[in-house]
Amino acid sequence: MNEPTYRTSVLKIVMWDSVFALIPPVLLFTLHSDITWRQLLMDFKFSWIYSNCIGGLAFLIIPKIWIGTCKLPLWFRWTARVTGMFTACVIGTLIAGLIFVALGWQPMSEYWPQFLGSLKLAALLTIGAGLAIGIYSTLRERLDETTLQLRTKELERERALKLATEAQLASLESRIHPHFLFNALNSISSLIPEDPARAERLVEQMAALLRFSLDANQSGLVPLASELKIVADYLDIERARFGERLRYQIDVPADLNESRIPPLSLQTLVENSVKHAIAPDRAGGEIRITGVRADGLCRVAVSDSGPAFQLESAPSGHGLDNLRDRLSALFGDRAALILQRAGGRNNLILSIPQAVTRI
Repeated sequence: MNEPTYRTSVLKIVMWDSVFALIPPVLLFTLHSDITWRQLLMDFKFSWIYSNCIGGLAFLIIPKIWIGTCKLPLWFRWTARVTGMFTACVIGTLIAGLIFVALGWQPMSEYWPQFLGSLKLAALLTIGAGLAIGIYSTLRERLDETTLQLRTKELERERALKLATEAQLASLESRIHPHFLFNALNSISSLIPEDPARAERLVEQMAALLRFSLDANQSGLVPLASELKIVADYLDIERARFGERLRYQIDVPADLNESRIPPLSLQTLVENSVKHAIAPDRAGGEIRITGVRADGLCRVAVSDSGPAFQLESAPSGHGLDNLRDRLSALFGDRAALILQRAGGRNNLILSIPQAVTRI
């Protein structure tokens, strides 16, 4: 024990002993109203010396006995503790009596009668206080230990949940990216024999898509402006395959550019429109991308003229099914993928809480 800690411990002992020293004088003053302040002060001096002699020994002996008997049988444990308290009380009372004699407060002839008379009250106070402090300390230690265990379990649970979520997102993204890249490469390869210059430009856009895909795995969420640029690049690549059959319009307010969404989420919706609305129709069609902020939500909609369908019918592992799983893993029930049918058009709406999506 270093010096500051030792001094602190001594001060605590003296403080508690002084508190207990007040008990006998207060009891006497309560029971005998004719006691003068001079007598009360004298009783306090006697009581203070008793408390420090007994309390000092008790604070040194009882904690060691208390800890040392924790693993012993219950009857032996409490017998040893009470015996230790009584022993500290007897020795402390003997020492206090010798101090009184040395100070001339009482003659030696009154030493043993005073000892026997004081021992009863001292034993009652010492054993009562010792048991109360010991039980409180034990309960406090158990509470602290239980709190630490709960905190440790909570941290482990949060860590496991985070790892599980990251693994889930990585698994979902690993299924999205190859499918997307396969379609894009097919579009570029079909253009190479006819227009090499345009194919080269599309390869550059493809490189941008690859960089975006790799960076997206690290960021978790991306700005809507970056996602829109990637969507435009993707649509340009697909136009190499569909020509004038594929028309698109992007109308998203600039104040939504800083909103953050899952990477390739909007591209998934656009790819779904290309596959089910543009590719099967000889006349092609138009894909519209719009965005609004409403009720604390960032809402980006992809609209097409394809046949009606239900989100629930999307097969497991499908792009839309994966996207819903990604939204659930990232935002819980605060985000949603909504399908609305109006005016002969499908409107897939990506809804994400704006408070979360702001940079």
